[in-house]
Amino acid sequence: MDNLGALNVFVLAADARSFTTAGHQLGLSSSAVGKAITRLEERLGVRLFHRSTRSITLTAEGAMFLERCRHILCELEVAEMELAQTREAPRGKLRISLPIINALTVPPLNDFMRAYPEVQLDLEFGDHLVDIIEEGFDAVIRAGDVADSRLMSRVLGEFHLELVASPAYLARAGVPRVPEDLAGHACLLHRFATSRKFERWPLVRDGQDLEIAIKPAAVANTIEPLLLMATEGLGITCLPDVLVREHIEGGRLVTVLDDFVAHAGTMRILWPSSRYLSPKLRAFVDFMCERSFLGPSRRP
Repeated sequence: MDNLGALNVFVLAADARSFTTAGHQLGLSSSAVGKAITRLEERLGVRLFHRSTRSITLTAEGAMFLERCRHILCELEVAEMELAQTREAPRGKLRISLPIINALTVPPLNDFMRAYPEVQLDLEFGDHLVDIIEEGFDAVIRAGDVADSRLMSRVLGEFHLELVASPAYLARAGVPRVPEDLAGHACLLHRFATSRKFERWPLVRDGQDLEIAIKPAAVANTIEPLLLMATEGLGITCLPDVLVREHIEGGRLVTVLDDFVAHAGTMRILWPSSRYLSPKLRAFVDFMCERSFLGPSRRP
């Protein structure tokens, strides 16, 4: 087996934590995979895996070598695909996972469909953290940092949570001056559909997080209904600034408790690092980054 072939066997075995699974992917027996790994270890002069009768795990040297191998194989795939892309237009199906913020994500998706009519979008909206590789997604858009070394990412932008209400509601119920005043207000809360947990309002005082008992007037597992309720004067809610920006500029909503709210989040698009950027995926990543629905990020 050539050197690149041995590296590919090693990466597949490391990802699957199984010689048998790697063999199925390569059309080889688990014994053949094990022998290829042993030859690679002998050539390198280090042990890459701890082996037992039930499982394999990476050694410290194996984990370090894995990252190098990923980079080498990814660069090779990119080089091959860049040559192929000179002859191939973006087409085919893209399976994408997105957060449930339709008002923000759907407009750029519509624009992408107009720009690339031969790309079929298979969209799955949800608030749970998907496993991109195991669940077969081409890419996901999510808030937060990247903790998975198997993934590549690009930043779409930053967002901030704000407490907002309509001027009519505040004229009727009064303007809260401190977080404790929320106990006497109609609060419109977001509950994550998967975990069933309430999204925490980012209230702080003197740099310390505040836990304020809030009695909900309404609860929704998506945020668009909360926006509509707030603009109709039904209460105070906590929403991303990019979602309420036009409503604030138009005077339909105003922010409250600004001195007690502290939040900054980063939205990213992620895809498997071991997968080459096909023309359709490259087009989607570039398009979404160029037409980001968020503000500019100050983070790398």
